[in-house]
Amino acid sequence: LSMKEYAAEIPPGEQDEKLRRALAYRWVVWGVMVFAFMIVFFHRFAAGVVRDDITAAFSLSSAAFGSMAAMYFSAYMIMQIPVGYLADTLGARITVTVGMFAAGAGSILFGLAPAPLWLFAGRFLVGLGVATVFICIMKIQSQWFRNREFATLSGATTLVGSVGGLLSQGPLALLIAVISWRTGFIAIGGLTLGISFLCWWLIRNRPQDMGFPPVNERAISHEGSPREPFTLLQGVRGVLSVRGMLPIIIFYFSNQAGYYALIGTWAIPWLVAANGLTVQEASSYSVVLVLGSMLGGFFTGWISDRLGRRKSLMIIWGVLHAILWGIIVFPGGGALPAGWIRPLFFLLGITNTSFVIAWSVAKDIAPEKYTGLAISVLNAAGFLAIALTTSLMGLIIDVFSALPPAQAYNRAFFLALATALISVGGACFIPETGSKN
Repeated sequence: LSMKEYAAEIPPGEQDEKLRRALAYRWVVWGVMVFAFMIVFFHRFAAGVVRDDITAAFSLSSAAFGSMAAMYFSAYMIMQIPVGYLADTLGARITVTVGMFAAGAGSILFGLAPAPLWLFAGRFLVGLGVATVFICIMKIQSQWFRNREFATLSGATTLVGSVGGLLSQGPLALLIAVISWRTGFIAIGGLTLGISFLCWWLIRNRPQDMGFPPVNERAISHEGSPREPFTLLQGVRGVLSVRGMLPIIIFYFSNQAGYYALIGTWAIPWLVAANGLTVQEASSYSVVLVLGSMLGGFFTGWISDRLGRRKSLMIIWGVLHAILWGIIVFPGGGALPAGWIRPLFFLLGITNTSFVIAWSVAKDIAPEKYTGLAISVLNAAGFLAIALTTSLMGLIIDVFSALPPAQAYNRAFFLALATALISVGGACFIPETGSKN
């Protein structure tokens, strides 16, 4: 049926009622998804908090700990393109349900690990599982929300999901001080298994799956059109062949690298080594990074939707982000004045959030049937960058271990400055897809 014929078959009163129900139920679907996304952020940032406990328990070097922490990002990166394909073909509901179950099992394995190998395996399994969530959220948003709401909802997703990052800093540090890191990870594994059940119970892939009319404009325009099946290779080729996709990938790769290596692994160890803080004190500073990302993600998406601009905001944020990294590394001593840390971290979090706009650009330029794959390609590039940068920073710290710890970290953070500058170059070649183009 054409869309006109499809609408004609539904009586006007019933059609309005079904649309109202769809617009209401979409918040249930989105709410469950972002609840799962909170768990993703918890696992993403938790490694830095338990560094001292784990290195003491298993006698790990900085390089070994960095590699262990990077297992999450490596697994996440490996899964991105397959998850994008599954979201586009199998659907978000099944994909995220299975993923959260795997993440729960991995967290429990991490907490029970009797040897370093099991730490690596548990961290890797967690990464495999939580890798399903974000792409499925983007796919759900592309079906349950309108185009003009996408960037704002993406920022809101980051905002709410980042609460998990907050819980993985100060609250987790306090929890570990009271119980143990093992008990903490076993408990969060049990919670993750419970969320897996909620995902299966409440999530639906599209409004049409519940008998509602479509909501998204592109979904409406394709309503009634047969969906041609495609292989993973065909989908990836289709995404990569889109004009403008390569600059977005370069931007996303370099935008994610330094910031998430810092917040996910090295911020707390750096502040402890360079500024002489306790883990609890350092975690209270690192929370500011998460707060900046939370608020910045929402307002960056909202401003982009209201201005109808994508590219210019990405360039501005990228330049400011690079300047902030310059402030961190160029004094040379490695330690920052205590009064600088919070405002600097907050601004670093805000200016990193131009990645929210990159999701919208990728969605806009890719064919509708490849929405999940397009965003998954970006995420794969981003998490490859984080995994590489996290490990390389650990290696650089070990190489310069003869220096005072603060200076060794300073050398490692030059890598973050370099990637921030590359992201600005990539943003300059991204096509403008805003409504005022």
